[in-house]
Amino acid sequence: MLITLCYLYLWARWGARPARIIRSTVRRLHGTRCSFTFCRSGGGGSKLQLEEPGAPGAPGAPGVAEDSVCLRMGNRVFFIDETQSIDDLNKWALLLVSPFIYPGDVLEAEHIAFVIESILLRSQNLPTPFFPSDTILKWSDCCLPLACRPGEPYKLFAEASIDNFSELGIAFMENRLQMDNGMVPQKIVSVHLQDSVLKELQQLTSSTITEVEELTSALSFKIKPGQEGTKHLGRDDQKVQDEECNQKKSSASQEEPTSVSEKGDDVDEHHHLHLSSCHECLELESSTIESVKFASAEDIPDLPYDFNSSLEGSVNTACHIGQGKRVNVTGKPPNVLLFVGSDSQEAHQRFQQLRSILTDCVDTDSYTIYHLKEKKVLSDPWLHNCLLLIIATEQPISEAICQQFMAYLSQGGKVLGLSSSFTFGGLQLRSKEELKKTIQTLVFSKADNNEMKLNVLTSGSIYEEGTGELLSLGKLKGYLENIEKDKIIVHLPFGTNGGEAILCQVHLEMSPSTLIQTQDAFNLLKSSNFKRYEVLKEILTVLGLSCELNKIPPLTPLYLFTAEEEARVSFMQWLARNVSPEGVMTFSKLNLKFVSSYKPELEVTPSHMPVITATEEFAPEHFNLEIYRQNLQTKQLGKIILFAEVTSSTMSLLDGLMFEVPSSLGLVAIAARQTEGKGRGGNVWLSPVGCSLSTLHIHIPLYSHLGQRIPYVQHLMSLAVVEAVRSIPEYQDINLRVKWPNDIYYSDQMKLGGVLVNSTLVGTTFYILIGCGLNVNNSNPTICINDLIIEYNKRHNKNLSLFRVDYLIARTITVLERLIDAFQDKGPNAVLPLYYKYWVHSGQQVRLGSDEGPMVWIVGIDDSGFLQVHQEGGDVVTVHPDGNSFDMLRNLIIPKKQ
Repeated sequence: MLITLCYLYLWARWGARPARIIRSTVRRLHGTRCSFTFCRSGGGGSKLQLEEPGAPGAPGAPGVAEDSVCLRMGNRVFFIDETQSIDDLNKWALLLVSPFIYPGDVLEAEHIAFVIESILLRSQNLPTPFFPSDTILKWSDCCLPLACRPGEPYKLFAEASIDNFSELGIAFMENRLQMDNGMVPQKIVSVHLQDSVLKELQQLTSSTITEVEELTSALSFKIKPGQEGTKHLGRDDQKVQDEECNQKKSSASQEEPTSVSEKGDDVDEHHHLHLSSCHECLELESSTIESVKFASAEDIPDLPYDFNSSLEGSVNTACHIGQGKRVNVTGKPPNVLLFVGSDSQEAHQRFQQLRSILTDCVDTDSYTIYHLKEKKVLSDPWLHNCLLLIIATEQPISEAICQQFMAYLSQGGKVLGLSSSFTFGGLQLRSKEELKKTIQTLVFSKADNNEMKLNVLTSGSIYEEGTGELLSLGKLKGYLENIEKDKIIVHLPFGTNGGEAILCQVHLEMSPSTLIQTQDAFNLLKSSNFKRYEVLKEILTVLGLSCELNKIPPLTPLYLFTAEEEARVSFMQWLARNVSPEGVMTFSKLNLKFVSSYKPELEVTPSHMPVITATEEFAPEHFNLEIYRQNLQTKQLGKIILFAEVTSSTMSLLDGLMFEVPSSLGLVAIAARQTEGKGRGGNVWLSPVGCSLSTLHIHIPLYSHLGQRIPYVQHLMSLAVVEAVRSIPEYQDINLRVKWPNDIYYSDQMKLGGVLVNSTLVGTTFYILIGCGLNVNNSNPTICINDLIIEYNKRHNKNLSLFRVDYLIARTITVLERLIDAFQDKGPNAVLPLYYKYWVHSGQQVRLGSDEGPMVWIVGIDDSGFLQVHQEGGDVVTVHPDGNSFDMLRNLIIPKKQ
């Protein structure tokens, strides 16, 4: 006990001194024009090498006065030196339209500009951090990046408040400062901006911007005194309804201009109308000529669980995350790719047949199934975005494609071969003509070594050892019940990263009705059809897929809700003027029939939807109107709600209605579950019960800041989702981030959601639908927001409540409206500070064109919303996606100049 007390005394007396020294020194001397330096004492000079090498040695070395050293901790030193300046930006890549220009007196008086030098991680010469991971400080949480200088070391120019700069220095000294993308900080040096630099910056940027702290404050919800901002997050519905609204509306932003005359000369500052770039987006995203579509969500994961928690943050055991088995532990997107050979009509039919069989075997709420076309195998970046590759073609496979398949295996990929010529690992195929397209008895040995027999149709080939060394076989195997016991199914683990393949020479993928003409043969195969599915499920399970099936429920009617009574009256008056005498509104793809109450005989199909208008007595299980009303603090958006328990797609519900409903009514479609969710480039959204699924309707005038930069709509929506979470008190450290152009990520590791924007220009108005799908409550197939909160609570001994879907949708719409207002007022400058604060790309490198293309540094997004990169020794250029459906950041291309 005495020893323990001594340790506590020593910690209390001395443990916090380094942090106090740094804070007090920076606070006391920041106005004296000296320079603060944090660096490793074993390397790096005391002077910041902005232009030429040859600076003096490290602290303690010749050229640095010992009396300038304020603090030493291990091999790290904090000292004060003469003023360091940046007087030339020619060698820096500006983060365009970044939070860069502040009035000189504000920057010098309240903020500190500084440069962080970092290098790529080299574990052999860097010490292991000696602080626990829960104390790690992410650099971007404490500063705003302004410019960068790619190279070794990588230099990042940023600014921060005095207190945040001190926190960065403390974290650096304690070896717990985290950079992005494997970079390790080596030095932090405060700098002074010369007047000439400030003037240069003012010439490069069209207008000054509001500081990110002001923008965040404007976007944040104001909490009433004495109330907790997150009381209602996890309460059950009745308790929430009994609470008073704990948030009040923020002051209204300035109205957006609707004409050129209202904007005056400000329109002249805009670029020309971005329709040419929109056309490029149109081509890249394979959109229709009727709409200008932009990058959208990729395969949004599903949310099978519903979370509720009390005020104290406890999780209801009936819906705890742990109750479900995580079906995808790899972290890869849940894509199953089918390769069926040459791109022909016959191949397309094989794809449809195989897809139909797979949907009967696997949980379609957990996986999406795509056709990997032959021409895409060597060009698209599918290797990093594939959970399982199925090869189902008897055609010869080229050597180049085989090498690509082997590269996928070497990275830990899973392969299922179905009657294909693909082999490896000392295994070869031998043709046996007497077996071709004949019915044989298969003896299949399962993972638990139990055997089963079934009738199968064979391809006519068998597996046998070749001349090379045969790899060790896995636990699954299958052979024919004949004298030779011909090998017909083999299991081959491969490499050190967990890659494996199961290769079959029986037609497990085809139903008896598509294979056999004679009645006797049909009967033989049909009698084993159940076992055929059992074998296929066993193989898919061993390869890491879940074969626990969920039945797709029937579609349900739409229910009309409103956020306030005034909006309801306005909508019903508009509706009375626009429906037919039978209460029907007819559009090209959908008919909406408005009725006061639901009757079982009403038809509910993807093309015919009844809308129930009298909803006072209807209380849906997955949507609480009172929670939504309390947290929607908008002037216009999200006031009229069309809710469905099960629908085909929220985007489809509003596809025709978007051109009829006045913008003042603020329409949004929300579903508890979608059966045909839409994504970018033909991708689909996995969207079962529990997922945050919504499509919001907005109008944007053509002659406005946002109207001339429509690609920014997707950025604003992604940002709104992240800000809706991280602006809540105590939730600011939930590591939710934006990934260009339209994804929401956990850190830079895993995707939680995405955005789909469909925009159509009619006259001088953009009619826009913004679809958003977000993992809120589910652990499968990747990760969800409530996973992050539960983990955060465990690590930090906190009791943060879990999120409800209705709560988060309302907050997101509220934040989006304020972001749009800010953008319309001041253009990209108004939102980019916050966007850069949350994005995952700071200091990130990508390759142009292909995996062998030149390496470039991501430096920001341009005035039109496209990504900008900088190649060392080259210029900053704008890049576009190449149109692949897997990863927007891979195979980036520099568009040809017109």
